[in-house]
Amino acid sequence: MTTRAVSRRTDPVAPTPGVRTRPLLRRHRGLLGVVPFFAFVAIFLAIPTLVVTIGAFTSDNGGFTLDNVAALADGYIVAAFGRSILLSAVTAALGAVFGGLLAYALVTAREGGLLRRVVTAVSGVLAQFGGVTLAFAFIATLGLSGFVTVFLRDNLGVDLYARGMWLFDLPGLVLVYTYFQVPLMVIVFLPALDGVRPQWREAAESLGGSTWQYWRMVAVPLLAPAFLGATLLLFANAFSAYATAAALVSQGSPIVPLQIRTALTSEVVLGEQNLGKAMALGMVGVVAVVMTLYALLQRRTARWLG
Repeated sequence: MTTRAVSRRTDPVAPTPGVRTRPLLRRHRGLLGVVPFFAFVAIFLAIPTLVVTIGAFTSDNGGFTLDNVAALADGYIVAAFGRSILLSAVTAALGAVFGGLLAYALVTAREGGLLRRVVTAVSGVLAQFGGVTLAFAFIATLGLSGFVTVFLRDNLGVDLYARGMWLFDLPGLVLVYTYFQVPLMVIVFLPALDGVRPQWREAAESLGGSTWQYWRMVAVPLLAPAFLGATLLLFANAFSAYATAAALVSQGSPIVPLQIRTALTSEVVLGEQNLGKAMALGMVGVVAVVMTLYALLQRRTARWLG
């Protein structure tokens, strides 16, 4: 009896079914919510980036080569990258300035008021209004036969195209890109302006500081990382845009996305598909650098305005 009693006391207790498996199921069940996100990232980001990277170092015969990457130093490709960077920088600067002023005007308005809600909603729509639709809207408005062009020519004697077809070249892209850069800046920069607390201004005034001193020593240093980060985001947005430029510029390839289109779809110059992938890899590198700087600035912004 004693031996049996001891053995019963020392035998390991059999686990109750379902006791240990339930926490595991709960943990895995929590991960199920992010499966669609990771699937989206894999299909539309990771796999295309991998295909572009492999194709950039693949020859027409399927072997390894550095010729495609070396061809990025050709004059016309360097010029296309230069025009893309210039276009992105100019539109990012214009969008940041005008969008920042509009966002500040919204912050000074009554919180939750009709004006702020309407402008925010319109900005959310216009920030995504691009592609062929936006190009057609500008052609119908400012094109050769657009109603604004015809009105100015017939009634005021002003010819918008006296110095060339500017709408269908780089100046036209600057105008069209700025159209959706401004509302995007409003959406991105508005939370940072909302994070500036009124108590900081009251504290500056209580210490005898003027409005100029408050902006120069308090508000601007706090908002500068958010402003620069939003500007970098606008730069990446313009640098990677394709559909609007493809619909507006019918001839020539002034920017890198259109050069990639020519390399992939041209029936005159064949065998440049992998060169197009090399140019796409160059764009990925530029955007990666810009977004890394954006993430660093956003981290600093969250530290002060969180």
